[in-house]
Amino acid sequence: MSQPVPQPVKLADDITRQLGQLADHLSQLPAPQAAQVIARVLDPEDGVLGGITHLVITGSHFAKSEAERGALPAEVWLALGRAANELHDISLDLDEHQDLLQDLGARPAATAAAKPVAPAPLVARRHR
Repeated sequence: MSQPVPQPVKLADDITRQLGQLADHLSQLPAPQAAQVIARVLDPEDGVLGGITHLVITGSHFAKSEAERGALPAEVWLALGRAANELHDISLDLDEHQDLLQDLGARPAATAAAKPVAPAPLVARRHR
């Protein structure tokens, strides 16, 4: 008889499935609605990205404790710490665009589609 799957593992599986569904919906939404979804997902405090960052930070704390007692290699803790730092930096980079995404999401679809869009260069320099 196989062991039952713990509730937190089921929750992780459900979240993963729902993120896939959200991505499928996002690819079919009109621009204003897609912008609203992206703005909410990228919200550094209440969005999915902030939640995942918090989860990875928590995982890093767990891995540190386990590495200190010899149950995990230190490399696991270091990798999770680097991932947490990178996600935090990504959140900071994306946060500066939050208002633009929210503004686009607040426009009516007809207004957003009726305005001629000036082409933008697809190569941009990263600034911090």
